[in-house]
Amino acid sequence: MKKIKLATVFSGIGSPEFALRRLNIPHESIFACDNGNRMIQYDEDSIKKQLNTFETIDEKIEFVENVYKNSTRKTNFVQQSYLANYGENTKYFFQDIKFIDGKDFINKIDLFIGGSPCQSFSTVGHGLGLDDARGTLFYDFARLVKEIKPKVFIYENVRGLYTHDKKNTWDIITGIFENSLSEYTISHTILNSLDYGIPQNRRRIFVVGVLGNKKYKFPSPIPLKFNLNDFRIENCSLGNFSSNKKGDIIIRRIPGKVDSKYTLSPSVKKYVMSSGTKSFYIKPKIDLEIARPILATMGNKHRAGVDNYFSLGNGDIRMLTENEALRLMGFTDDFKVVVSKNQMYHQAGNSIVVDVMMAMIKELKIQELI
Repeated sequence: MKKIKLATVFSGIGSPEFALRRLNIPHESIFACDNGNRMIQYDEDSIKKQLNTFETIDEKIEFVENVYKNSTRKTNFVQQSYLANYGENTKYFFQDIKFIDGKDFINKIDLFIGGSPCQSFSTVGHGLGLDDARGTLFYDFARLVKEIKPKVFIYENVRGLYTHDKKNTWDIITGIFENSLSEYTISHTILNSLDYGIPQNRRRIFVVGVLGNKKYKFPSPIPLKFNLNDFRIENCSLGNFSSNKKGDIIIRRIPGKVDSKYTLSPSVKKYVMSSGTKSFYIKPKIDLEIARPILATMGNKHRAGVDNYFSLGNGDIRMLTENEALRLMGFTDDFKVVVSKNQMYHQAGNSIVVDVMMAMIKELKIQELI
């Protein structure tokens, strides 16, 4: 089987990388990029001018890493998680998408994947060209597609992108895909993770561009075999949530025990189970069969009408563990957790569901697009 050359930006904890691993598809991660949500001030033009003086990619990476080290003491925890799980199979890791020169990778990438944060496009024009997105992180995603010319690109974002900023954002994005990236045949849809094997009601927009005239056909839904209760550690102890050679989830129903630190205190339980006020009313529900969307902020203990909680049978309730959050994003128990509990919640909530990526990649292979 041909080895797929993969590159990702806004890489997070590597949903595409883990999808290829679960599918047992030979691949190499040419590069990944994530700044770990570290916001720093810099002179972008000055840095780019300096980068143009370097001859190698390694020199460019080192220079930008030093820019971050000299500007913030914050650790890139996303990079820690990514490299712990895929470091041996990843050639380059970049800190900042703005400083990746796509010409270094032209015609070297089969599959390019990313999902930029949904920044406001309200101040940009309506010419629908690439320059309309300048100053946004989406601009750099589209720029890299244009420079790298991957065989296929996948862009992912929240469902609300369709209506964001009175649909201005979506008009700009689709205009750029159709005009500035006109050599690609574009298709887009909304996919829900519960239609692809994961009991989580999580809808996301996916845009697929294929270099040339072939149009990508999105994967058909499959029957859901599991419910949220099946993913509980009490019903499947840590280490027994895995996948087979085809990538299908395998659950060994060996009971496990959850640390008491996940049990809510009486005061937190009272808040979590409250229905709110007239201006913010939401009915508390726990022990759902289908999980609500995993949130990056779930460590903050939102109300039971927003987050997912389990009853313990004695009147107590608990929050999801970070491993259960990962399971609900399609990461089996062999994913290495090397960061704090709250960091892992944050990283899981920001990820793409692995099983959705698997379904999309399988269709790319079936349709002979990569």
